[in-house]
Order: sequence, then structure tokens, then C-alpha cells
Amino acid sequence: MTKPSAPKRFLPTSPFKAPVALPPKRFAVGDQVTHDVHGLGRVVGIEDGIATVVDFGSTQERILSPYPKMSKL
Repeated sequence: MTKPSAPKRFLPTSPFKAPVALPPKRFAVGDQVTHDVHGLGRVVGIEDGIATVVDFGSTQERILSPYPKMSKL
């Protein structure tokens, strides 16, 4: 079974509630974060709306927006 390429469209006549759009995650330089793959780190750079650069101690990684595996501590 394949995953659909586009999200389903909400119809105004639908009896179900419209899906809630979550606000994009925002990070600032110096924020402590955790990543599902890389672990604990600190934000050292921001590319506005595109990516963040995070120092995980042994490596620095550029994490692309919308940051599905990263959260602020």
C-alpha cells in the first residue's frame, strides 16, 4: 500500500471537524533541544524558516524545517 502524495482536502460540507494546523516550531540560538536520532544538543545557528544548525557535542548537524524529530527542552 502506498502513501498518498497530497494531504486530503477538507470539504466545508463535511460533518467532521477541519484538521488543526499546528504552528511551526520556532527555535532560537542557545536553545537546548533533543533529537530522536542525534540526542541532546544546543542550537548554534538559524536559517530563517529553512533549517537550524545544532551542536550535538561530537557533531554539528543542519536540521531542516519542519523539525519532526526535534523538540525544545
